[in-house]
Amino acid sequence: MAATMGSETTAAITGKVGVVRRDPFAMIAFAGYNMSDYFQHWLNMGKKLEAEGATLPKIYLVNWFRKDENGKFIWPGFGENMRVLAWILGRAENKAGATETPLGLSPSHIDFNWNGLALSPEQFNQSTAVRADDWRVELDLHQELFDKLDKRLPKELLEIKTKIANRFQA
Repeated sequence: MAATMGSETTAAITGKVGVVRRDPFAMIAFAGYNMSDYFQHWLNMGKKLEAEGATLPKIYLVNWFRKDENGKFIWPGFGENMRVLAWILGRAENKAGATETPLGLSPSHIDFNWNGLALSPEQFNQSTAVRADDWRVELDLHQELFDKLDKRLPKELLEIKTKIANRFQA
């Protein structure tokens, strides 16, 4: 997921500011070498650590910026992000629940402490929804990035993309 992360352009990236583009780890403007090689390095590192018996960390993906039908951010803001982080820590300690989605495990409304914040289950579900149609478009955008990195792109990334695409087949 991090290899195909989308981010809005900023002053650090040439071109129009605020355009969403595929930007691995939001670091293309700062990477001093080929991103395909960067990906391969970390894939190799993961394999090496696994072979040595290491427990690899879990990775969590959060989209704080999903908007509702009125164009307003659903998640109430950065001051509330600790609720998500508390869920992540709960998952790490096997104390928090999760629901299976085509992208992995996701929290349910009941998995959060809502003291001091009124975010309805409907709003929460809207903010965490995994929609097949949206992900088919997203995977096409991932392919655009992969096409740019084609010469040395690790085959594992294409294999993972195919597995995700298969989960969203109608």
